[in-house]
Amino acid sequence: MMFNAMTERDDIDVPALKARLIERRDELRRLVESSAESRAPVELDQSRVGRLSRMDALQAQAMSVETQRRRQIELGRIDAALGRISAGEFGFCVTCDEPIGKVRLRLDPSAPQCIDCAQAGPGR
Repeated sequence: MMFNAMTERDDIDVPALKARLIERRDELRRLVESSAESRAPVELDQSRVGRLSRMDALQAQAMSVETQRRRQIELGRIDAALGRISAGEFGFCVTCDEPIGKVRLRLDPSAPQCIDCAQAGPGR
């Protein structure tokens, strides 16, 4: 079956995948808001907190900052997928314009590339 990026795919349940994307986006936004305090700068007052406690706090803060960075990347992927849905281009590889596998989309509805292009990497 030949696909075209301007033709919506009828072999995938786009409304269900869109609902999953919106649900995940809302969940990530709630997590971003609720974890803001854990990314705050660590107080380094040695008279109030011991050295090991400061090290633990710095490590926890660094992990929280990295988690936040990953959430922002995922939010960007979700927003891009929702944009492709709006444009009628969802389910097609942004690199080669071929259909993305149904199983791949079911596992990750925000996937922008088919498995071949994703494995080939950015220097394709």
